[in-house]
Amino acid sequence: MRRRGNTRALEARGTVGLKLTAWGVPEARGVRNYRVKCAVILAVLAGAGGAATAQDATQHSGHGAPRSSTQLPQIAIPRELSPPQEAYASFPEAVSATPSAAPAAPSACQLQLSKLATFQPLPVLVGPGECGATDAVLLDAVILPDQNKVTVSPAATLRCPIAVQIAQWVRDDVAPTVLKFGAPLRGLDNFDSYECRGRNRVRGAILSEHGRADALDVRLFKLADGKTLTLTDVNVDKNWREALKASACARFSTILGPGSDGAHEEHIHLDLAERRNNYKVCEWDIRVPPLPPPSAVAQTPKDAAPPADSAASEDVTDEEASIPPDTVPLPRSRPPAANTARRQQ
Repeated sequence: MRRRGNTRALEARGTVGLKLTAWGVPEARGVRNYRVKCAVILAVLAGAGGAATAQDATQHSGHGAPRSSTQLPQIAIPRELSPPQEAYASFPEAVSATPSAAPAAPSACQLQLSKLATFQPLPVLVGPGECGATDAVLLDAVILPDQNKVTVSPAATLRCPIAVQIAQWVRDDVAPTVLKFGAPLRGLDNFDSYECRGRNRVRGAILSEHGRADALDVRLFKLADGKTLTLTDVNVDKNWREALKASACARFSTILGPGSDGAHEEHIHLDLAERRNNYKVCEWDIRVPPLPPPSAVAQTPKDAAPPADSAASEDVTDEEASIPPDTVPLPRSRPPAANTARRQQ
């Protein structure tokens, strides 16, 4: 600050090299006002200079230096604009792109089944109402002890426990017994497996075990030579069907066939339904072909003995034979010898 006569000049230097000179009025009149104005101007220049210095330092600080990232604040979506809760159920699950993501480990039942059959693990089955199942598999074929396979056609969707029982039944009970027909076992006809429905397909009925993937309907077995053995065919060997029924009733909880109801006349139903005290239902009539009807007219040989009625008719006296057919016959007269004995008494 320097003085010139009755006035004085205010000089200020900013941080950016600017020089400000303010010629003031006589000190007695407005010195205080000018001091305030100068302080404001100095503050503005100091702020602008600091910002410019910081920007220049950032530009020249090196191109490889990382810059601090500024995180944007999270914006809350209003409830009226967000999707309804039911919509999340249809969203597909995010698939992890990490190569190290391993599939779910097989269950103990699946490890046991892998030694008996070929199958594909299935995800949890979810259906309407009570339909659905966990630990489900798609049973493709049963592996026999000689490593040959019995194809399940079509592949059956079952819970793993009943798939194990089916495989053991085919391996241990069915395959050895069909050798009497001259060819080994090669196929199993799957009539029905998992299906969400009521019993006997009646709407509103109690949920069938098929709705829990806990049942299999078997219609026939196929042999290597192309021959088929239908379980409900009356012309198939009766002893073989009875042995098959006994083995099935020993393994499964429910066995329904011909004679149980009208819905199982052409196939055999097998399931593992749980009941109190392990109660089982085994209803399968082993039927046989009907007997041939007797001939309408019986041919009697010429040299055959006459019937007893014709021999008795020869004892008829001539007197009885002469009685007209439209006359009521009288009682036979007492023999003379009987009358003489009566008189002597």
